[in-house]
Amino acid sequence: SLRMSSNIHANHLSLDASSSSSSSSSSSSSSSSSSSVHEPKMDALIIPVTMEVPCDSRGQRMWWAFLASSMVTFFGGLFIILLWRTLKYLWTVCCHCGGKTKEAQKINNGSSQADGTLKPVDEKEEAVAAEVGWMTSVKDWAGVMISAQTLTGRVLVVLVFALSIGALVIYFIDSSNPIESCQNFYKDFTLQIDMAFNVFFLLYFGLRFIAANDKLWFWLEVNSVVDFFTVPPVFVSVYLNRSWLGLRFLRALRLIQFSEILQFLNILKTSNSIKLVNLLSIFISTWLTAAGFIHLVENSGDPWENFQNNQALTYWECVYLLMVTMSTVGYGDVYAKTTLGRLFMVFFILGGLAMFASYVPEIIELIGNRKKYGGSYSAVSGRKHIVVCGHITLESVSNFLKDFLHKDRDDVNVEIVFLHNISPNLELEALFKRHFTQVEFYQGSVLNPHDLARVKIESADACLILANKYCADPDAEDASNIMRVISIKNYHPKIRIITQMLQYHNKAHLLNIPSWNWKEGDDAICLAELKLGFIAQSCLAQGLSTMLANLFSMRSFIKIEEDTWQKYYLEGVSNEMYTEYLSSAFVGLSFPTVCELCFVKLKLLMIAIEYKSANRESRILINPGNHLKIQEGTLGFFIASDAKEVKRAFFYCKACHDDITDPKRIKKCGCKRRWEEHCSLWRLESKGNMRRLNYCRGQQSFSVKVKVAARSRYFKDPFEFKKETPNSRLVTEPVEDEQPSTLSPKKKQRNGGMRNSPNSSPKLMRHDPLLIPGNDQIDNMDSNVKKYDSTGMFHWCAPKEIEKVILTRSEAAMTVLSGHVVVCIFGDVSSALIGLRNLVMPLRASNFHYHELKHIVFVGSIEYLKREWETLHNFPKVSILPGTPLSRADLRAVNINLCDMCVILSANQNNIDDTSLQDKECILASLNIKSMQFDDSIGVLQANSQGFTPPGMDRSSPDNSPVHGMLRQPSITTGVNIPIITELVNDTNVQFLDQDDDDDPDTELYLTQPFACGTAFAVSVLDSLMSATYFNDNILTLIRTLVTGGATPELEALIAEENALRGGYSTPQTLANRDRCRVAQLALLDGPFADLGDGGCYGDLFCKALKTYNMLCFGIYRLRDAHLSTPSQCTKRYVITNPPYEFELVPTDLIFCLMQFDHNAGQSRASLSHSSHSSQSSSKKSSSVHSIPSTANRQNRPKSRESRDKQKYVQEERL
Repeated sequence: SLRMSSNIHANHLSLDASSSSSSSSSSSSSSSSSSSVHEPKMDALIIPVTMEVPCDSRGQRMWWAFLASSMVTFFGGLFIILLWRTLKYLWTVCCHCGGKTKEAQKINNGSSQADGTLKPVDEKEEAVAAEVGWMTSVKDWAGVMISAQTLTGRVLVVLVFALSIGALVIYFIDSSNPIESCQNFYKDFTLQIDMAFNVFFLLYFGLRFIAANDKLWFWLEVNSVVDFFTVPPVFVSVYLNRSWLGLRFLRALRLIQFSEILQFLNILKTSNSIKLVNLLSIFISTWLTAAGFIHLVENSGDPWENFQNNQALTYWECVYLLMVTMSTVGYGDVYAKTTLGRLFMVFFILGGLAMFASYVPEIIELIGNRKKYGGSYSAVSGRKHIVVCGHITLESVSNFLKDFLHKDRDDVNVEIVFLHNISPNLELEALFKRHFTQVEFYQGSVLNPHDLARVKIESADACLILANKYCADPDAEDASNIMRVISIKNYHPKIRIITQMLQYHNKAHLLNIPSWNWKEGDDAICLAELKLGFIAQSCLAQGLSTMLANLFSMRSFIKIEEDTWQKYYLEGVSNEMYTEYLSSAFVGLSFPTVCELCFVKLKLLMIAIEYKSANRESRILINPGNHLKIQEGTLGFFIASDAKEVKRAFFYCKACHDDITDPKRIKKCGCKRRWEEHCSLWRLESKGNMRRLNYCRGQQSFSVKVKVAARSRYFKDPFEFKKETPNSRLVTEPVEDEQPSTLSPKKKQRNGGMRNSPNSSPKLMRHDPLLIPGNDQIDNMDSNVKKYDSTGMFHWCAPKEIEKVILTRSEAAMTVLSGHVVVCIFGDVSSALIGLRNLVMPLRASNFHYHELKHIVFVGSIEYLKREWETLHNFPKVSILPGTPLSRADLRAVNINLCDMCVILSANQNNIDDTSLQDKECILASLNIKSMQFDDSIGVLQANSQGFTPPGMDRSSPDNSPVHGMLRQPSITTGVNIPIITELVNDTNVQFLDQDDDDDPDTELYLTQPFACGTAFAVSVLDSLMSATYFNDNILTLIRTLVTGGATPELEALIAEENALRGGYSTPQTLANRDRCRVAQLALLDGPFADLGDGGCYGDLFCKALKTYNMLCFGIYRLRDAHLSTPSQCTKRYVITNPPYEFELVPTDLIFCLMQFDHNAGQSRASLSHSSHSSQSSSKKSSSVHSIPSTANRQNRPKSRESRDKQKYVQEERL
């Protein structure tokens, strides 16, 4: 048996370790080696022989030849490198002394050269220098070739890696063959490919060797070792016509460089991704390499056992074995049988277990910590998307979505993409899931261009930036949002941006951004400007702030069957502001005619239009009067309950709809087709974000999305329409006159005691010689005195030192203050500025006559007010009482019971973490005032002062006849009846303002009694402006014009330059800016509308006021308990917006109306107005200058005034 076995070994090659018969052969050999030889037993020991391949005649295994080629290459090269270094070292040591001698000679040569003698250069030194230069050039060239810093180097590195993976794939394929087999190089395709790969590897190895600075370390590095044991065996294979798998599995170690390759290709950019790929590549390469070694030794067997103890394992079985070994599971189904395999497993478990225990958890952690919202937005064809960023919280997002996706907007075909650098919490995530069809969230920052590309900012319709209204440092918050704007505009200059700003003075920084352009739709919603503007309007017409806030907020109609004040209030809350283009049926008609037709026929309230002048310049005109005719393509501003109702203004056709009584039946008719053909001629489409006028093609787009071609949302004169009459062009501020009016009693009754005469009734204008155009006295006065700012929009005075306006408590008590505004401000040296200029500017609008300006008294810390004074020193009639709003003595000193409005503000609200305590100062001040009691004698004393006269009454009138509706108000004996408006930060704190209400703490702010009555205001109501501005930027223009008193871009640019108003001389152009519409509260108790006040219809009042006086009514301010049959002592009122035609009126109602500007109102007190104005800058007590009119002819009225709210007068507010 042994002789036969020896002969077989002599005639065959025995290298196969992977055939299916090897396991049975090795087991038979181990059981009985002396038995007769079976063919399966011998198959494992021979090499398959093909007739075409001439193998060695002796049939011996040649694995040692392959291994020897690698070892000789490695150790031979290592020996040469070490020998070279040794010889170089010895040469350096031996020549050390010679070097010193040469240095001495050089020194001598230098001295000889100094003497003028020259020594020829040694030829050997030149040769060495040239040789060094040549070697350095080659080395640098090789370094550039293999460096990833150049394109060639990157291509070469990537190509080497790709070929290494290709060689590893060839190894995987060949692993299914025997370990050693005879192969013909010219017929084996895989061997030819492997040969080509290794030739390339050899060339690359040479480049790396030349470029290496330290040859020894290069020879020992991993990539070099891989080449030593994979490249030479291929050449041996070609020579011997046989193949040996051997150590070709070492090519798997090239996977360690996978992360470097991905970095070269700019695929990996973040540290986490690089670390993750590094861990995975090291783990996988180690795993595959170890599996290759086990596959080699287990299929070959131990050499000292004559390869008899081998077993047939596929490569992938070895991979499985290594994994269960690393994880310490060890199922036992596959295990190593050879001694080499078991020895390797002993050492591998030590390293593999450590690697598995450390790498796998870290890999899982990196994968688990990957951003859940780190993808990219995929734009949907035919659907717009907007990007919302900034302050993303549950509260801000829920408020935004509730208004943006409101059902009254019809089908909002806009997708909302939120971008924030912090992942959402569970509540916010749930909110996103509820709106998953229209909302997506991505984690990132708008300051990162990569994140902007992820959300497709370049194709977005707009980008909205939300601000944190409750931050402790508003300037820092504004700076953050400005940086966001800069980043977005830098990435895509044409994107439309709507951003919230907290402080008014920070708006100036947006003007420094080159691509910021309000004409293209960019808008900055300044919360401080609008908040204080809303509060200022409440000082002029209480309740107006609530009405305006409800108009631009989307709220659903809540039906209440019970006859309560909430029923009528909520009916008005459901109204919003919309825009729509007017039908051609209205072309040529005057504005009042169209307005009446829309209200009576279409059940729509139109309050303004966008007028295009001859040069196509657009302006928004609010109730412009009957001199203006409607043009084609005129855009109207409507108050309605939803967008579908506003479509009636566009669909209306006189021929088809004239006899229709039900407005719901007014729909598109056949006549509209001709109009649409004409409309297509002037239909405009913007270059960027302006919307197409979709109605031209009959598309059902909601009205609020319509934009006009010329985006003049800001304009120098918001309400101006220059009339062609000489009076309107040349009339200036008239001086006041103490003479009685020349109007007859009949004309007085028609005028209703209102100080402005309608422009439709010139015969009602007062015949005063001072009004004659070209009067020298007026011209000289207005040309020599700076009474207004340079734009003519605001009253102005020379800057005053703060010491001149400070009142002591005794001085304030001695000053006759009435009909004034008391501003209670909480703040100190460290408080953030709230921008009191935005509160004062609307109260100093130029469409007030000087004597109509309400005196403003600030009560608060002088240290805080000094910081604000720089922005207030150019406004007349402003005083300061240092103190605290919680001091009743200070409040009594400023006659708070005689004020027209008390405003309570705080600059310390955002410095408190507890939200329930943020409004503690304002609430305490409000409750303190309401609990105060006043002596009625004070009211009687002050009733004789003209300062107690309601604004708008002719104070020079000999009597206050009821036909004027001007009876004086009674004195206030309790603080509950003092008109107060309180600013709140936290909406839920509104429950603490009124102790007699039954508001639930979870009730929304707009449903609470203080907000409905206009006594509370919170900045949160301004959140709706973001979506309202996106759908219609004209709405923001209208709101800003109403609440700011007429701020213009020119004025904002001036304030940005000087941080103060600049005075200007009166010119016809600047004085024309005073001719702006104004809001008034018209009483129904007496006067020209008294007959409608007792059970009349609101629609009749609307038509009468519009036809007779060009007054546009738009709401009611009604006593809370007016609906009750029993009289009530409650003086609280609430707002009713746009009541229907048949709405029944009560005598105590106050009507909100828009009135025309009247130049005649200022003439009755000419001398006093002018003298007070000129002396205001030098006297801090000018407000105490009053005249006491005669009361001898005052009529006794049978009706008593139980409260201030039942007064009969017109309380006017200039916009």
